Amino acid sequence: MRTRLTGRRLALLLGDVGLITGAILAATWLRFDGRVPREVIGQLPATVVLSIGIKLLVFTTTRMYALSWSQVSLVDMLGVFFSVSVGWVAFAAVVLVLRHEGFLGGFSRAILVLDYVLTLLAISAFRLAPRVYRNLMRTSPAGGRPALIVGAGAAGEQLARSLHQTPGSGYEVVGFIDDDASKAGTVIHGLRVFGSREQMAPIIRDHAIEAVLIAIPSAPSRIIRQFASSAREAGVREIRIVPGLDQLLNGQLTFSDLREVQLTDLLGREVVKIDKSVVGAWLKDRVVLVTGAGGSIGSELCRQIAVFHPQGLVLLDRDESGLFWVEQDLRRLNQPGTALLADVRDPVRMAEVLNQHRPHVVFHAAAYKHVGLMERHAEEAVATNILGTRTLAEAAVAAGVETFILISTDKAVNPGSVMGVTKRIAEQVCLALAEQQATRFVAVRFGNVLGSRGSVIPVFQEKIRRGDPIVVRGENMRRYFMATSEAVLLVLQAAVMGRGGEIFVLDMGEPVRVVDLARDLIRLSGLEPDTDVPIIFADPEPGEKEYEDLLTAEEGTLATRHDRIFVARSSAPAASRAVLAQVERLGLLVERHDLPEMVSVFKTLVPTYRPSAFLLSLDASRGAEDARS
Repeated sequence: MRTRLTGRRLALLLGDVGLITGAILAATWLRFDGRVPREVIGQLPATVVLSIGIKLLVFTTTRMYALSWSQVSLVDMLGVFFSVSVGWVAFAAVVLVLRHEGFLGGFSRAILVLDYVLTLLAISAFRLAPRVYRNLMRTSPAGGRPALIVGAGAAGEQLARSLHQTPGSGYEVVGFIDDDASKAGTVIHGLRVFGSREQMAPIIRDHAIEAVLIAIPSAPSRIIRQFASSAREAGVREIRIVPGLDQLLNGQLTFSDLREVQLTDLLGREVVKIDKSVVGAWLKDRVVLVTGAGGSIGSELCRQIAVFHPQGLVLLDRDESGLFWVEQDLRRLNQPGTALLADVRDPVRMAEVLNQHRPHVVFHAAAYKHVGLMERHAEEAVATNILGTRTLAEAAVAAGVETFILISTDKAVNPGSVMGVTKRIAEQVCLALAEQQATRFVAVRFGNVLGSRGSVIPVFQEKIRRGDPIVVRGENMRRYFMATSEAVLLVLQAAVMGRGGEIFVLDMGEPVRVVDLARDLIRLSGLEPDTDVPIIFADPEPGEKEYEDLLTAEEGTLATRHDRIFVARSSAPAASRAVLAQVERLGLLVERHDLPEMVSVFKTLVPTYRPSAFLLSLDASRGAEDARS
């Protein structure tokens, strides 16, 4: 490598010697229209040596030979301008001083000016020649798919340049489209900006476009959705997108940054920013326990916490498969944790775990979350979501845990399901203990996370993969969605912010119609809704609501210093002793399988709870059976 670099620099240096010599000779010839006086001819050798020596010294000092000229940029050319200008000023100053002293008397100022112009042009052309030659000789990759770039801004320009410079990219860029009317008809890297999205279909048809590349990193989801929809309507199946602004700001955007359009692009979730220094300082010297570590939220919590290198990380779950895989993930990240197979409903085991590992922080993500299943298994929901939370929380208090964070749900607001009301009561348990104990209890409430196991998105994706119809529970059903990583980062930030006794509410953005989500997933799979994959509407599952409440009149919210995190303001909170007494009663009712009385306790603790018709019918049928017996 050293020899090759030395040889390259030597070639540049020798080339500059020739160009500097040629520039001074040409300047002299031009000044005198080819009739150079003998006096000047006699002074030329000394002048040439002087010009070469001074300019090469300046070029070397300004590190012009350290640059790579195969990919010369505008910034590099500004460096050339600076070096040549400084070299010429030094050379001209020496010549003028020598003239004043009686040397080089025939050397006029006009020669100096011409020398500067010719040297600058020659040196610049010499530097640009390799790149120009490479671009002229480079052809589009054989078999490259005709591609249209959406966005004629900085990202589109960088992407077009990268594709042109990379023969193996697999794309042959035909041109651009951009909704900015002022760019229509302009040319970028020899490629025309055809027009706006309205002209997209005929452009795709006329140029046989096979791929659309969206290069608008700052565009809202609505714009991305419109361009993607227009491309698909025109018959294009391959749609890729530039992921974000980071590479653009660094000037490092390449074709390899392209990826398929994902659901998060269409939902328009903004990148979450948290104070990582504060979170890192909080976690650094602490042992952290995560329950439900094998689930979607729990496993992501483990991965994100591991990044901050806590003193210890304990993974707890009753699901051996989920626990195994999150443990493997952490090992791959070189951040191993201690995996424990245990059930939060077991008080003896919880006391044993907490006393042995002495965690400073507990993230309680273990819970039953499927609405329909919990309507049919209310006792299990109570046993895990309420009694399990109480068991773990009391063990945490006994073991001296500093902070206990309950992962809650938007379904806990104005609950219409067993799952929602049990999570709401779990929040009340934590608030009740927060009033009595030194442990800092907080809850964090948010909606659906993208791709969590058993949630609507993976269910839809499996239906699409198998070619089965997608069943949507209500044409107007809406849900809040956020990425798992987004939710977890905000949970960590809220955990640091909490003083104890708060219920934090995460900003979920705008609710999304589930049927629109289904259509987007079908299109992202390269298929058409209703044509390739039918969509069937059905009644909601027992306990499901068309709209999930998050920020409601029932509670109201207070802002925090983070614009995506709010504090729920509970109205007339129940007395802590009364809450814990009712929870104790629920434990007895679970043992007796007394569903009607459980529902009664639900209503006592959560007056806004409205049991589903299914649960009421189940109550009635059990009551009739009891009467017969």
